[in-house]
Amino acid sequence: MTRNGRARRTPDCTAAGSRPRLRTRHERRRPDGEHAFVIGVLTSEADFERARAWHLSDAPDHETYLRETAELLTEARRRFDTVRARMFHPQDFEEFCLLHGLDPAEPAARDRYLVNPPLQTQLLAYQGEELAGDFAPRLVRARDNGLTLRHADLLLDGGLTGEGGREARAAYQRGAEVFRRMLVGAGAGVYELRLAVDAPGGRLTAAARVLQWEDGVVRINDEDLELVCAVLCAGLARELPGLAVLHGARGAAEARGGGADGDFRPAAWAWASAGRDWAPVEGPVRLDGVTAEPGYPLGTVG
Repeated sequence: MTRNGRARRTPDCTAAGSRPRLRTRHERRRPDGEHAFVIGVLTSEADFERARAWHLSDAPDHETYLRETAELLTEARRRFDTVRARMFHPQDFEEFCLLHGLDPAEPAARDRYLVNPPLQTQLLAYQGEELAGDFAPRLVRARDNGLTLRHADLLLDGGLTGEGGREARAAYQRGAEVFRRMLVGAGAGVYELRLAVDAPGGRLTAAARVLQWEDGVVRINDEDLELVCAVLCAGLARELPGLAVLHGARGAAEARGGGADGDFRPAAWAWASAGRDWAPVEGPVRLDGVTAEPGYPLGTVG
């Protein structure tokens, strides 16, 4: 299974000032000489309005803010070895400041929030994507994914973020293998996996968009793959019940966007777990609005 390049998790400089611009006084150099840049992004108009009191930006509206932030990211890519971003969530920020006794209007408070270690899973590498197009929604998903990862990690007693024990490592490998077998059995096509595991403290959920070529090469965002494997791991390690649906269109992925009629065939499979393993459901099920039929036995997939 191949993945996109993985973002490093430890930031080295921050940018979360008022009007978007490079703030070189935050620049720091890694021991290996690499410069890095991290910024928080207000991804919605509602968040932008809520954050006005903190003077994060002097842009008149969210559209202008996004345009200026995109220019900042472009400039940062020219000046820094690594550029990363995360969603700047006003409620998360307020709670962080309250917990640590910080003034949310102070730049130092924003910088501490951005580099807060428990939130490092929310960071994504910026590689020139259109900010208002694909990248901003990915930042929102990364926040949601990060909260789920923290929940799963708590269930595993730190087995995801720490060194973990043999049990957690084995469960993670088993979860990754379950996902691999689902994709191998599906074959080439464009799919989405929806996963739900009933856990103490609330349901663990994950979703991942997958593009698979005929030669078995898979394209999936790193953060989505990490989340799927973590939720599967927590379910298997703690023997929690779960449901997974893989749906989309089977066919040659190379034909996407211009193939002849019949290149793709709709498909939707479902598997359930009582805690110890995953097997086809006994009848049609529905998850997040998607109806699926029993999947293929994963034990028969090589």
